[in-house]
Amino acid sequence: MGTPRLSTAHRMNKITRLAAPMIAATLLTLTAACGGGGGGTSTQSDGSGGSAEKIKLTVALFGDFGFKPLYEEFKKTHPNVEIEERQAAFADHHTNLATHLATGAGTADVEAIEVGYISQFTAQPDRFTDLKQFGLERRQSDYLDWKWQQGLAPNGALIGLGTDVGGLAMCYRTDLFEQAGLPTGREEVSALWPTWEQYIEIGKKFAAAAPKDAKFFDSPGEIMRAMIAQAPVGVYDAQDNIVVGTNPDIKKAWDLSVQMIDAGLSAKIGAFTPEWNTGFAKGTFATVICPAWMTAYIQDQAKNSAGKWDIATVPGGAGNSGGSHLTVPKQSKHPKEAAELIDLLTSAESQAAVFKATGNFPSIPSLYGQTDIQNFTKDFFNDAPVGKIYSDAAANLKPQHLGPREGDVRTAIGNGLGRVEQGRQTPDEAWAQVLKDVGDIK
Repeated sequence: MGTPRLSTAHRMNKITRLAAPMIAATLLTLTAACGGGGGGTSTQSDGSGGSAEKIKLTVALFGDFGFKPLYEEFKKTHPNVEIEERQAAFADHHTNLATHLATGAGTADVEAIEVGYISQFTAQPDRFTDLKQFGLERRQSDYLDWKWQQGLAPNGALIGLGTDVGGLAMCYRTDLFEQAGLPTGREEVSALWPTWEQYIEIGKKFAAAAPKDAKFFDSPGEIMRAMIAQAPVGVYDAQDNIVVGTNPDIKKAWDLSVQMIDAGLSAKIGAFTPEWNTGFAKGTFATVICPAWMTAYIQDQAKNSAGKWDIATVPGGAGNSGGSHLTVPKQSKHPKEAAELIDLLTSAESQAAVFKATGNFPSIPSLYGQTDIQNFTKDFFNDAPVGKIYSDAAANLKPQHLGPREGDVRTAIGNGLGRVEQGRQTPDEAWAQVLKDVGDIK
């Protein structure tokens, strides 16, 4: 049994996608968003306007972002560039990045950073390349304003360009709902739980009539993360003070999560554990918090459940869970080419192609109203209109201020909730330790 955590972005560690052919097809007519470049001091021409010097760019990610077909697009304008992708587990990736920055060696040319950690690294602008040096400030008008702001350092340097956003929804098993005597249509299901309190009540009805081995949800960690994401203020205030102990919305989310545990609604399966993957395959739980990127994860883990999953709105309204930025550490020997690669990987065309292939939802709002996005559906999810669902979610969410140790604070809260679920501490004991643990985070 894994410990529930609030750091959803280690989400992608185990996703194995068959996305390359889909992205490649979408990008057949894509014109690369960045011009030819070259590295080093070579003046030899390769015939395409760029340097003939052979260089290697390394890209460090926490899982598969669906970028491999995009690398081939980049090479069409940069034939002298070899790209090597490194993938690591979410926690390892961010820990390694922090270590490499501190020691001055070991970073990749391009490093992905998840939203829970972006403030920690934008607070260190001297260790990253200001992407404005290569003209990427021109991309500001492309982005959701809050997504753009997340990539800026306090001194105004542009540290990262956004990839995806994690507008929230709720994925559910229609077969388990039917067996429990609940509605199965996505509009009817959405109407069941406009609030988290009503979600709990529906969970109790499910528990009273559901199949013996099925629980209402996987574990409360991701649910609590979603509830916190919906609040006006999260774990930090605008002055970068940790407010876990004084923000009533945090305590309310904690108390509701404890109610869910006490009601026996949880399968007690921590997110992104082997048991969680097995739970998807066996139908162990009926609902799961479902940012856009989660749809690809479910589809991969529950291969034999096509048509049994659907997508409803999330209780409590909109919210965001996950999403990343791409950065160029100062250690890169080829910052120009790395910046040009980021420009391509985050272009509107690229983000649209990745969404259709993997589910990662774009952070470029001009795409949301496009017919091919609005009308995009997924057969696996009972032909759910995922393009419209996640466009609406992204357009309606109200972003929070993120503090410099956001990911660590969320993890401390999630660990506390896990101790309650595992019976290792009472809710009061666990909450007291959470407050102590977050108080030690500087």
